[in-house]
Amino acid sequence: MEAARTIRDSVQQVARLRELAAADPRLHAALLAVKRLQSRRFSGTYADLLQGGTFAAAAGFFLEELYGDRDYSDRDAQFARIAGAIDRFFPAQVARTAADLAALHALTEDLDLAMAREWLRIDGSDVHRYAAAWKAIDRAVDRERQLGSVVELGRELARLTRAPGLRTMLRMMRGAAGAAGLGELQRFLETGFDTFAAMARQRGAVEAFLSTVEEREGALLRALGSGDPVAAETELARILGQAP
Repeated sequence: MEAARTIRDSVQQVARLRELAAADPRLHAALLAVKRLQSRRFSGTYADLLQGGTFAAAAGFFLEELYGDRDYSDRDAQFARIAGAIDRFFPAQVARTAADLAALHALTEDLDLAMAREWLRIDGSDVHRYAAAWKAIDRAVDRERQLGSVVELGRELARLTRAPGLRTMLRMMRGAAGAAGLGELQRFLETGFDTFAAMARQRGAVEAFLSTVEEREGALLRALGSGDPVAAETELARILGQAP
């Protein structure tokens, strides 16, 4: 029941935040701009990993599912549909992962909307607006919690790969999930499982990848949260490959 409650509360929060943004075209446009820049920033931060090698698939998975700028409405709707039955539909460890993903998504949407509101009050380049908005909302604790949730979600996916028979169970659930309108959630679970299972075949690879994410994201948090706006903008511009 705890997983169901977390999913239900998170989905309701995301729905409220989206309604607020949709009611104001300027705010909605600012929100999209924030999300696009964040996706570009992630691509820049992990350009070396995305180009190929052991971590390419995992970096691509994080970009697509956690840091991307695509519309997650279908996945959210599926979360809402299964909230009350998730403990019956999925194994307990999968239900926990789905709940943690929903909570992370709600926190991210909240932070993004707060950024978008500040974005509208600031003039200048996208780099300047993003760095200034980050500083203005002053939510360092939530940013640390967001990063911790991302890393822990990766660890959960890695743990799922060690559960005997779970991959076979997920594959067998594919038809039922599609018939129940849960194809997007099923795709996320299968892709995450396969991505981390492949990486786990190399000793220490999962922790090395997650440590890289923690280190690089942590460095960005410190740069953007510092009292030196010029240094923050310079670092963000460097990652994006453009002038601040």
